Amino acid sequence: MKEKLFVEQAIKRVELERFLKNQLEEAGFTKSEIVKTPLVTRIVVNVTRPGLAIGKSGQNIKSLTDAIQKNYGIENPQLEIREIQNPNLDAAAVSNKLKALIERGYSWRSVAYKTLKDIMGSGAQGVEIIVSGKLQGKGGRKKKQRIAAGYMKKVGYQTRLVDYAKSAAYPKQGAIGIKVRIVKPDTQFADKVEIMQFLEQRKKAAEASQKAPEAAATAPSAAPVAAPVVAQAGKAAEGGGVAEIAVEVVEMAEKEKNVDTEKKAAEKGRKDSQAAGGKAHAKEAKPEHKEKKGPEHKVKKENEGKEHKKEPGKAKEKNEKVDGQ
Repeated sequence: MKEKLFVEQAIKRVELERFLKNQLEEAGFTKSEIVKTPLVTRIVVNVTRPGLAIGKSGQNIKSLTDAIQKNYGIENPQLEIREIQNPNLDAAAVSNKLKALIERGYSWRSVAYKTLKDIMGSGAQGVEIIVSGKLQGKGGRKKKQRIAAGYMKKVGYQTRLVDYAKSAAYPKQGAIGIKVRIVKPDTQFADKVEIMQFLEQRKKAAEASQKAPEAAATAPSAAPVAAPVVAQAGKAAEGGGVAEIAVEVVEMAEKEKNVDTEKKAAEKGRKDSQAAGGKAHAKEAKPEHKEKKGPEHKVKKENEGKEHKKEPGKAKEKNEKVDGQ
């Protein structure tokens, strides 16, 4: 029996959707939502032109509420008109617009390409428009044309995140079917990751992790003292002496100060030792680059010069002896 009830409710919802679409076609009706509350049944109607939906002094809304209550058995219906902020990012609004322009006699090609450009200009991640039917005029066979731009999901569970709508136009030459798919700017797919944003987030996280220990080291010692103070205050509330608590807090503060001074002294000593080690290393490295030039080096050079001068004389003596013989 429950299944029949669910089927009846679904049929009523479909019939109500068709009724609202026929009545508010000029206002740019796209879809309706039914929200049940304990007092009333709220029906939210999305339109592109809310002025035409409301009518003069709300006459359209009054007539629609009466008709819904009589024909569909909905108790205390309350119509709420909601304007679509950007019709170029609503698939139903785009398909209705294409249908109206084609029926007026505009070329489907020019209308489709202009609509595609407007949708991408509004910030959509991806668009797909499929037009099929009598596109070539009288005597032409049916044809299917696909126009797409950007990123689009066609298969899988994530296609539910894509806004989809279809409609049919009836110009003089024959019926033309229109299908529109739009990926809105705020849609996030689980398998799509932008590398630049990922790297920026990773860089920020690394910087934050580096700054955290530095901030903890430079922060005053008031925060560590606060915890024991609170604990001791609890003891006092239970009946402990105030003087004893004050003495313990002062002793803990002095201990923390001593720890801080010891840390600073250790860091200073480490820096001094590093600086001294660097100077010693520089002094040891200097003798390797420069050679000492003492008196022995000068004597060697003088001896070499003398030997060089004596050699030509010996050669002359040998030549003279040979001539005498």
